[in-house]
Amino acid sequence: MSTAFISHPDCHRHDMGAGHPECPQRLGAIEDWLIAHGVDVALDRHEAPRAELKSLERAHSARYVAELKAELEALEQQAKAGVPNPMKALDPDTCANAFTWSAALRAAGAAVQATDLVVDGRAENAFCAVRPPGHHATRDQTMGFCFFNNVAVAARHALDVRGLDRVAVIDFDVHHGNGTEDILAGDDRVLMVSIFQDPLYPYSGTEPKGANMLNVPVPPYTRGAEVREMIESLWMPALERFKPQMIFVSAGFDAHRDDELAQLGLVEADYEWITLRIMDVARRHAKGRIVSCLEGGYDLGALARSVGVHLRTLAGI
Repeated sequence: MSTAFISHPDCHRHDMGAGHPECPQRLGAIEDWLIAHGVDVALDRHEAPRAELKSLERAHSARYVAELKAELEALEQQAKAGVPNPMKALDPDTCANAFTWSAALRAAGAAVQATDLVVDGRAENAFCAVRPPGHHATRDQTMGFCFFNNVAVAARHALDVRGLDRVAVIDFDVHHGNGTEDILAGDDRVLMVSIFQDPLYPYSGTEPKGANMLNVPVPPYTRGAEVREMIESLWMPALERFKPQMIFVSAGFDAHRDDELAQLGLVEADYEWITLRIMDVARRHAKGRIVSCLEGGYDLGALARSVGVHLRTLAGI
């Protein structure tokens, strides 16, 4: 069984401006590492399709999708009319350019395609190397570099279209996945487990919004051994009880000790360990089925190495 690797050139073209940490170079750094270490040849590559609006509306309100579509397509039209590099700020952290609409559709479309590949048995697991990321996008709001919630869109596709009864969402980004929680809280077909630095943007998660949310806030400067202990004692029993038929991962690598946007102390070996524990649960309950989507990670070297070990582990190489 193969590991699918899904991306698209449009995801490189989305750009929020000079100096923004969520930059196109993130995907280039990952690609360079995979090629340099020979991992690229072990992956089954796919080009991400554009998500259909009905897929987005399983996680977001139709009004939000329509309004965002209008705003972002207006930037495309400005570029076609000759306006040089049109941009629009949608919140203090999140900007769009003429390629953002297509990139956002490709990012969500990658997650849906990955779900289909894995459910159909054409891949054992999948990684979506996409941007913009998704886990801060709520049902009705763009925020935190995110436009559509890629993992939530994919999870709802697995449940509502592919007929699964139970899926887990695992979020190890250093920031709380408030958008995913907003969308999936109260849906008893989903168990979401997460670990994140607290206090830190978006300053949420300490009070879960639903009984299906297991949020584990950790203080700044927590290191890998302590994070592993929390995951082992809190996540694993909950996942074992829930017995997910598929696992979705919000794979943010900004808890790395080299990442300057936060103050946790994970290293590559910790991401390898977390991936192995996720795979253990998936083998026992989900036929190995995992879809992982890139979220944060802003130190280019640390990001590339961490994604590399995550992919090596998923692919068993």
